[in-house]
Amino acid sequence: MDELTALLSIPVATFGATTVTLGQALVAAGSLFVLLLLLLGVSLWRSATARTLAAAEAAERAREAEDRLAGIMTSQSEMQGRVAAMAELIGSRQGELARAMGDRLDGMTHRLGQSIAEQTRATHENLSRLQERLAVIDAAQGNIQSLAGQVAGLQAILSNKQTRGAFGQARMEAIVADGLPAGSYEFQATLGNNNRPDCLVRMPNGVPPLVIDAKFPLESYNAIRAAEGDDQALKTAVSNFRRDVDVHIRAIAEKYLIAGETQETAFLFVPSESVFAEIHENHEALVQRAHRARVVIVSPSLLMLSIQVVQAVLKDARMREQAHIIQGEVMRLMTDVNRLDERVRKLQGHFGQTAKDIDDILVSTQKVTKRGQRIEALEFAAPPPDETRAQAVPEPRGIEARSGQLRLKVVDED
Repeated sequence: MDELTALLSIPVATFGATTVTLGQALVAAGSLFVLLLLLLGVSLWRSATARTLAAAEAAERAREAEDRLAGIMTSQSEMQGRVAAMAELIGSRQGELARAMGDRLDGMTHRLGQSIAEQTRATHENLSRLQERLAVIDAAQGNIQSLAGQVAGLQAILSNKQTRGAFGQARMEAIVADGLPAGSYEFQATLGNNNRPDCLVRMPNGVPPLVIDAKFPLESYNAIRAAEGDDQALKTAVSNFRRDVDVHIRAIAEKYLIAGETQETAFLFVPSESVFAEIHENHEALVQRAHRARVVIVSPSLLMLSIQVVQAVLKDARMREQAHIIQGEVMRLMTDVNRLDERVRKLQGHFGQTAKDIDDILVSTQKVTKRGQRIEALEFAAPPPDETRAQAVPEPRGIEARSGQLRLKVVDED
């Protein structure tokens, strides 16, 4: 015990007039250790509390997002229901209008007779003119459809194209030629900087054309497929693939993106859906670089969808060009319809006057019939034997004849 006390009393440091023993140093170290443990516990407690609060906030945000999504879905369902109801109402109104017009025309045709032959001929002439106008409108619509539906044949494969772009070039040309009409695209066109892209899709209304490049480095991807099973070769092939695609993207951006001459975005056509999926699944960095360079990587299906969008834009532009013809024919058609309506109204007035005349004739016929019935009621009577009685009895109204007195039995009417 004395040895322990002596050991703890050994001075270990001196600070001026103060001497620090080994025991004091151990006590100070223990106190410092306990203090550090307390600080560590407080820090852990604070971090746990912060994580709990963050989790609660995240859960609250998730619930709010779910509530908003449910509200959006409910609004969308209500909007779809309203749209369906409006479509059904419009369809029913159109059906009623068509039936009413059909019934009216049928009734008018049924009431036409021989006495209005001239009016019938005029009506037939108007209908013939109406059919001619409709035929002109149908012809104009047919021209629009033919312009929208015409497609050019497949362009012959260029004899001097590079081997690495032969497959992609052929598929791209087939998709573009099948989806767009002749004159709206051009293969191997020359730009102002003397570069020749694989395809140039011309846009309407003076908008710069869209560039499509089909020289995708397929040989690098084929090298990746061939290196399966060899880790070192596969790593090298993947690195080369990324480098080649990156270089090709930069080349497209430098050669084909010309301000004022081409669109601000160009298409890099990948001729295989599997290659496209491989790029987006395992090489996201290449996709991001392409987006930053304003180059869109498209597969055959995406290129076909884009071509359909361009086709719709071209069709709309051509329909707008033909709209004035349709409007003129519709105006002339409305003029003929108004003229037809006016003549039908005149015909209706003639029918009304005829019905009134027939009613007057029926009234006169009834009067003649009643007067005939009165004539049928006439009676012949002998002269009275007693002159005095004859004088006493009032003489009835009648007509005298040689054979006797003709008396008319008057039937009073209300």
